[in-house]
Amino acid sequence: MNVQLNKPVIGISVGDINGVGPELIIKAFSDPRILELCTPVIFGSNKLFNFYKKTIPEVNFNFQLLKDLTRINHKQVNVLNVWEEDIEINPGQLTETGGKYGILSLRAAVQALKERHVHALVTAPIHKNNTHSEDFDFTGHTPYLKNEFGVKDVLMFMTSEKFKVGLVSEHIPIQEAHAAVRKDVILSKLQIMNQSLIRDFGIDRPKIAVLGLNPHAGDEGLIGKEEIEIIKPAIKEAKHNMLVFGPFPADGFFARGQHDKFDAVLAMYHDQGLIPFKSLAFGNGINYTAGLPVVRTSPDHGTAFDIAGKNKADAASFIEAIFVSIDIIHHRHTYAENHKNPLKKITSVILANAIDESIEESSEN
Repeated sequence: MNVQLNKPVIGISVGDINGVGPELIIKAFSDPRILELCTPVIFGSNKLFNFYKKTIPEVNFNFQLLKDLTRINHKQVNVLNVWEEDIEINPGQLTETGGKYGILSLRAAVQALKERHVHALVTAPIHKNNTHSEDFDFTGHTPYLKNEFGVKDVLMFMTSEKFKVGLVSEHIPIQEAHAAVRKDVILSKLQIMNQSLIRDFGIDRPKIAVLGLNPHAGDEGLIGKEEIEIIKPAIKEAKHNMLVFGPFPADGFFARGQHDKFDAVLAMYHDQGLIPFKSLAFGNGINYTAGLPVVRTSPDHGTAFDIAGKNKADAASFIEAIFVSIDIIHHRHTYAENHKNPLKKITSVILANAIDESIEESSEN
């Protein structure tokens, strides 16, 4: 890819075609100023967007139909036809077709990401009930991307300007969340979070808070022993190479504003982290998959079938997901430059110092 990183190419998957994804995309890219920051490539269908444009008549959304990923127009919104056939679009309805074409879009976008046609991927929401199948045996984007890029572990990382929350367990039943709280898992998530804060968000020495699993963080073993037997030992080991604190009782942690003292928080299970996050992020939070070799973000909400096709969807989180993906690309580039050929850099510094000393000696003589 010959495009400079000051204007990266962002791949967009359309999500469930009956959800709010297409509307979010139209609203986000109807503002031409966003083309000054990135080049969007949407993996979907021109027919799909022509359909949804009619539901948002006041929005001026223009795009170029793209036939070849090697011929991306960097001055326009690009739409690549992943399918050509006519399909039934039923906004607000959970249908097999909605899930099928959402996954077709996702697979095409991920393939483009693998082949480096795009610098990052922003995914519109899909619904687990019409996407999970023998052909797509995943509970969502995060486990699918983990499998596609062959990494051992990833972190579902919810981020906003106010704070960041990562999860030990994601979309699993609450009765299984207890079993997921293991020392090795906590250590893995902390390592991914710490590295992501440094490389992806440009924080040199991040401070991380860890929440307890039980009420009152176990009350010294009176309400559960996971904090004593699992979480505290994990924190103690993690302290060897990162700034980690806790475990903190989850109920008072956010209410007292303790999250403001840390760069990120590790929650033990889905709702423990996402309820306060979505309450405090005010619709501007995003979901980032940390630990991948590529950049993937998404809005922090689902398909919102109840408002799909009614011109009621708020694109704020989707737009923020685009901006964060751009920021992470730049942070990663800076990090790579700063850590490239350290021996060569040291040699250059030594040489520069030697030249300076030589100049000083010559001046004195």
